[in-house]
Amino acid sequence: MLLSNLIKLLDDYKTENFNDIEITGISYNSNLTKEGDIFICIRGEASDGHKYAQSAMGKGAKALFCEEKLNINLPQIIVKDTKRTMANIASAFYNEPSKEINLIGVTGTNGKTTVTHLIQKILEENNEKCALIGTLGYKLSSKDEYKEAKHTTPQPPELQHDLRIMADKGIKNVVMEVSSHSLEQKRVGCCDFNGAVFTNLTQDHLDYHITMHNYFKAKAILFENLKEGAFAIINSDDEYADDFIKSVPKGVKILTYGVKNNADIKATDIDFSIDGAKLTVNFDSHSEKMKLHLNGMFSVYNALAAFACGIAMNIDYKIIIKALENTKSVAGRFEIVSKKPLVIVDYAHTPDGLENVLKAARELTPKQAQLICLFGCGGDRDTTKRPKMGKIADELSDKVVVTSDNPRSEDPQLIISDIMTGIKTVDTQRIFVEPDRRNAIKFLKTISKENDVIVIAGKGHEDYQILKNETIHFDDREEAKKVFALL
Repeated sequence: MLLSNLIKLLDDYKTENFNDIEITGISYNSNLTKEGDIFICIRGEASDGHKYAQSAMGKGAKALFCEEKLNINLPQIIVKDTKRTMANIASAFYNEPSKEINLIGVTGTNGKTTVTHLIQKILEENNEKCALIGTLGYKLSSKDEYKEAKHTTPQPPELQHDLRIMADKGIKNVVMEVSSHSLEQKRVGCCDFNGAVFTNLTQDHLDYHITMHNYFKAKAILFENLKEGAFAIINSDDEYADDFIKSVPKGVKILTYGVKNNADIKATDIDFSIDGAKLTVNFDSHSEKMKLHLNGMFSVYNALAAFACGIAMNIDYKIIIKALENTKSVAGRFEIVSKKPLVIVDYAHTPDGLENVLKAARELTPKQAQLICLFGCGGDRDTTKRPKMGKIADELSDKVVVTSDNPRSEDPQLIISDIMTGIKTVDTQRIFVEPDRRNAIKFLKTISKENDVIVIAGKGHEDYQILKNETIHFDDREEAKKVFALL
């Protein structure tokens, strides 16, 4: 693509040494730069891409996208913020693929991964191709293996590249997890969304957003940018529901879902067992029974969100129900890895997420049995949620094992100390500390009985653990299966 065409979506820029050369790729990491690339100089928290422009030129970069004039003899496109306008460059390079597909974005603190999978299943049950992008990676259909992704929502060059692949393969639907970071950083700035789904908003990422209001404002960007004819799906039971509804532009169809408050799609007669959730879904003039393999009240909300999305896309409700009833659990989301005792692995890593999972697990705990929770908190992340999660685990569990999650650069003991400040009374018969996560999972065997329920929370699908100086292979599901009998 000619450089002049690459910058056609930019509004405010200057050029230096301009030469309308052919660009064959985009890079923002000098180590990965290839011959013919344009190199985008990104200022990050730990490094500044402008310092690596010379190195990128040595790797074959033919032009630079930067925030200041550099003393390098290459064509330079100078803008105010390269990170925030990278989406424009990527979208232009891949010929605006989102305009060729039905793109649905799902945002919220918890539930994004499950909801995207459920929507994909609904569309496929309706004989439509649907690809998925999110925390677990991306895949072109529910039968495909995941291709690894570094972020919940990829950086613009990777995202637009993936969307172009999907469009060229004739995939007309893509459902995508949209994180608050990606919205704040304009990673999806040039994505043309046909629908947006809001799951919930509870404390997370305050190390980045600082306040809940800022966190809400970041999420609301997805809805504010919807165009006439699009649809918005909103959880009416969330305290931010009205704020999200107000953020939706005129001409966008709004559907609400919930359990407690009035909603367009509402669940009643909810019942849980080890096999899943039973409920009645009420919408328009219909009341239809549904039996899910998924469990917990949070799964009911996730199913309702996907159901509402299907209705908004004019899919027959019988097809929607069939798809939801046939869906098994999503990897690392309330995933049962042993039945005696019942061992559940879940990605819950926020106060609300942990509370939801423990309440769902309590529903499955026999009267004379114990509910045991093992969890930790990630390092270099929001520290204020640590004591809150300690308090929740203490109040909702019979026994608690506090351990490490992904400590990153922090001392695991200091993270654990933060968690312990939320625990009211440190009873050595029910509160245990073991910083080594592998040993902590082994320890569960000594404090549990056959009828107990154990929740191993925090990492879910992750098959790694990020330590101070290295990232090691570690999978809660594998470790739990070593300790307890396989299903």
